[in-house]
Amino acid sequence: MKNSIGSSVILTVWGESHGPAVGVVLDGLCPGIPVDEAYIAEQLARRRPAGPADTARVEPDRFQLLSGVYRGRTTGSPLTILIPNENVRSADYAAQERLARPSHADFSAQMKYHGFQDPRGGGHFSGRVTAGIVAAGAICRQALSARGIRLATHILRLGDVEDAPFTDVASEIERIEAKRFPLILDLEEQAEAVVLAAKAEQDSVGGVVQTGICGLPAGLGEPWFDSLEGVLARAAFALGGVKGIEFGDGFGLCSLRGSRANDPFRMQEGRVVTASNRSGGINGGITNGMPVLFNLAVKPTPSIARTQQTVDFVEGKDAELSLTGRHDPAIIRRICPVVTALTAVVLCDQLALRFGTDYFTQP
Repeated sequence: MKNSIGSSVILTVWGESHGPAVGVVLDGLCPGIPVDEAYIAEQLARRRPAGPADTARVEPDRFQLLSGVYRGRTTGSPLTILIPNENVRSADYAAQERLARPSHADFSAQMKYHGFQDPRGGGHFSGRVTAGIVAAGAICRQALSARGIRLATHILRLGDVEDAPFTDVASEIERIEAKRFPLILDLEEQAEAVVLAAKAEQDSVGGVVQTGICGLPAGLGEPWFDSLEGVLARAAFALGGVKGIEFGDGFGLCSLRGSRANDPFRMQEGRVVTASNRSGGINGGITNGMPVLFNLAVKPTPSIARTQQTVDFVEGKDAELSLTGRHDPAIIRRICPVVTALTAVVLCDQLALRFGTDYFTQP
């Protein structure tokens, strides 16, 4: 398995859903970055299940900073975060280990790892592993905030409920951050009702999340193969529920003529801006100084209680599967802080590559 991303600031994830712990190693951070453990705990709480629309597996996420931090600041050595798994029920999966759960990684993992993988709760492929990403991302977000860079993710569409897209990105990021458990900018009751209706029918639901980033300098990213869109997309597709990405108006640009799709340039208070932001703040793979906006398609949770057709991949025969265990009827609320955290890690890496590793502690 290859479990790392980044060139200058490198994130490595480790652990399994039902193993002793999950965690991350964050390598390449410069010394002197403040590490606020209360803020890390707050971000982990945003990812944690928070009601009937989420899974019943609630982990306390009592994280430990094992290395790389001294007296509240990074040391410059690899920063290791460990988060124990304390609410595990492996017996729920014992009868299902040879059955491929539809749209999960069970069968593809069996083909790649020949039965040596840990299958309990999805093992290393589980969304549980994202807890470490959120913890690492909290440190990166505070480093970004010190340089005036802020970001957040909200639900744009959930089932047939559609929220308003980001317009005034900076103020809407503040709105999201002001909510302890943000589900959606508006229409929260309607969105939760969609999830609970799917849960009552032993089913699940997906949707679209939108991420906004403000304060990035123009000139960040590379042309061609290391475009900012490319590195953000690579990170996003590491998350198992993500099946599509678009920047700015994305696929909507296809139905427009160039005269409407283009973002005209103009001067505003001595700086270059665009009159619209249909390109999502990126031209030629490089930031243009406008807010970066991208949307992710999040599929319905594949773990559902309905009986489904599958195969027994050990015996090589057809089978039926009725899942037990604890699962989210929609992962879309809980994926929002994960997307934000992983984006923050990518941005720290890109900024370190562009301006040097001490960028986050320079005056």
